[in-house]
Amino acid sequence: MKLLFTSFIALVFVSSSVVAQTAGNLSFTFTPTSHTGYQGTKNVLAVWIQSSTGAFVKTKLRYAGNSTKDHLPTWAVNAGGSANNCLSTSCNTVGATTGATLASFTTKTISWDGTDKNGVLVADGVYKVTIQECWNHGSAYTTTVSYTFTKGPNQDIQTPANDANFTNVALAWNPSGAGVEEDPTILQAKIFPNPSTSGIFTINSENATQLEVYNLKGEQVLIDTFDQFSGSKTIDLSAQPIGTYFVYVTDGKRTSKHKIEVIK
Repeated sequence: MKLLFTSFIALVFVSSSVVAQTAGNLSFTFTPTSHTGYQGTKNVLAVWIQSSTGAFVKTKLRYAGNSTKDHLPTWAVNAGGSANNCLSTSCNTVGATTGATLASFTTKTISWDGTDKNGVLVADGVYKVTIQECWNHGSAYTTTVSYTFTKGPNQDIQTPANDANFTNVALAWNPSGAGVEEDPTILQAKIFPNPSTSGIFTINSENATQLEVYNLKGEQVLIDTFDQFSGSKTIDLSAQPIGTYFVYVTDGKRTSKHKIEVIK
């Protein structure tokens, strides 16, 4: 009986220690609303990943300068620093895009591979991608907004509503292997390079007659129809923002779906 009890305890311990860690990618896009302040269109911005309880996971963007280093206090504290200096080396920015105070309000896109600041794949669960932005001095000219998503074996695709500070928000967690895999029962097509830093892709297929490309909001950004081709064609997304897109290739009877990434 003692042996059985000991084995049961060991089994419980092992079971409770095994935590799912699904690999994948989060793509997050947003456009800050234009605000005017004491320096016109200048603004500072930070984007980071947090746990559902607010614990710091990883910084993705941090834009600020010497004269605005006290303008991102929430991110600075969360990243391991102090509220009055978001440029301190104690603020963790490993793997993040950083730069000086921004001169305009333009669309931003981040990509997260599911790892923490140490490069370790985090456990599946509920996480938040958080933005802090400031466009003037004082609490009336700053905002911090979080968007919650679930990291796990299932896709989580969202298009949150616009608000007074951020528009065109699109969020998509795609576990590795999400989308349609190559299958002999569907139309065969290969798309490369993937991801693309230029927005230009090459597609190899046989007997395809049409391709369509959609963004994460479900909006069609490209359609191309042609006589059946065997060989290579080009998909040009260079005018589109960085992020995740879905390509549908068909010969009129069979269709294949492919997930591609623009990371220019």
